[in-house]
Amino acid sequence: MKELELKYGCNPNQKPARIFMEAGELPIEVRNGRPGYINFLDAFNAWQLVRELKEATGYPAAASFKHVSPAGAALGYPLSETEKAIYFVEGELSPIACAYARARGADRLCSYGDWVALSDVCDADVARLLSVEVSDGIIAPGYTDEALEILKGKRKGSYNVVSIDPNYVPKPIERRDIFGITFEQGHNDLKIDAAMLENIVTENKVLSEEAKRDMIVALITLKYTQSNSVCYVKNGQAIGVGAGQQSRIHCTRLAGQKADTWYLRQHPKVMGLQFVDNIRRPDRDNAIDIYISDEYEDILADGVWENTFKVKPEVLTMEEKKAWIATQSGVTVGSDAFFPFGDNVERARKSGVQYIVQPGGSIRDDHVIMTANKYDIVMAFTGARLFHH
Repeated sequence: MKELELKYGCNPNQKPARIFMEAGELPIEVRNGRPGYINFLDAFNAWQLVRELKEATGYPAAASFKHVSPAGAALGYPLSETEKAIYFVEGELSPIACAYARARGADRLCSYGDWVALSDVCDADVARLLSVEVSDGIIAPGYTDEALEILKGKRKGSYNVVSIDPNYVPKPIERRDIFGITFEQGHNDLKIDAAMLENIVTENKVLSEEAKRDMIVALITLKYTQSNSVCYVKNGQAIGVGAGQQSRIHCTRLAGQKADTWYLRQHPKVMGLQFVDNIRRPDRDNAIDIYISDEYEDILADGVWENTFKVKPEVLTMEEKKAWIATQSGVTVGSDAFFPFGDNVERARKSGVQYIVQPGGSIRDDHVIMTANKYDIVMAFTGARLFHH
C-alpha cells in the first residue's frame, strides 16, 4: 500500500486528505477502524517516542498522546499497590501493560480520548485495560490474536488499530508544506543516551543509574513534545508534561502543577474517596481533579456532592496539600531548551525535583547553576536543544 485516503484533514473542511509514500510502501497496516489525519500525527510521533525509550533503556515503553504531544509516557516497571489504586487497575500485569497503565495514569484527564503507542507487541493485558477507557486508537509493532479480538470489539467495532513495521527507517530528509511553501530539514535522529549526561555543572554530582534513566525518559519525551516543553519524571514515568507554551517558566509551572496533581492523588483523603456505584470512569476522574483543585466547592456543594460520592468528603485544605507535596522527592525535570533564569529551578524544586537536565547555553547559566546549588540539586547540561514543531 503506497497511500491511504483519509476522511479529512485536521478539520472536516480540509479535503482531500491522505498519507502516502513518494517511493516504496507505507510501513503501516490498518488492522481495524479508519484512522484520521490527527490520529496518524499522534501515532507516528508516539511510535518514535516509545521506540527510542525501549532502545535507550531496554524496558518496554508506552505513551498516551493527545494533539501531537504526550499526555504521559512510561517504562514498564512493575506497579506498586499505590499505583494500582490511583490508576484503577487490578491484578498482575505484563510489563508492556504496566507501561501503558503508568502512561495513561499520569494525567487521566489529558489522556481522555488518547492515541496509544507501544514499543512491544500488544497483549491481552493491554487490550483489557483499553477496553474500559475512552481512547481513539493504538499503534504497536504487533498484536496477539486475543488482544486484536478484544480491541476489534471496542467502540462498536470501530476502534482504530494500526500495526507498524518496527524495522522501518525514515528518509534522512523530511519535507512539509505550509501555506503552499515547502520546508525541508534533516530528520531529527539525535541519539539520546547516558553519554549526554556527563557534563554535570553543579556542586552535587551524585547521579544514580535510576536518575540517569529518568533523565533519558525526560529528554526522549521532550523530543516528541510540542515546544516550548518541560517534563517531570519519577521512576521511569513522566508525571507532568508542559507543552506548547511561549514562556519557559509557564512550561515549568504547568508541568509542575500536573506533577503535583499526580502526587496529590496518592493523598489518603483522595484515595479514601467513596464514589457512588456505577460512576462513569471519566466522571470519577474529573471529580478527583476538581476535588484536588482550588475549585473543590464545585463538587462538594450541598445538593451536588451526592451525585458523585456516597459520603461527603472532607475538604483537602491548602495547608494539607502543601504539606503533602513537600514530602515529594527524587523527581527529575527536563527542558527542551535552556532555562533562562533561576526561577525555573525555584519552581521545580517545590515539586520534589532533585535532578535537572537541560541543554544549557543561557547568558544566565551562572545564576541557574547557583540556584540549583542552593538546593543541592544535580544538574546536567546536554548541549542539545530538542525543539519539536
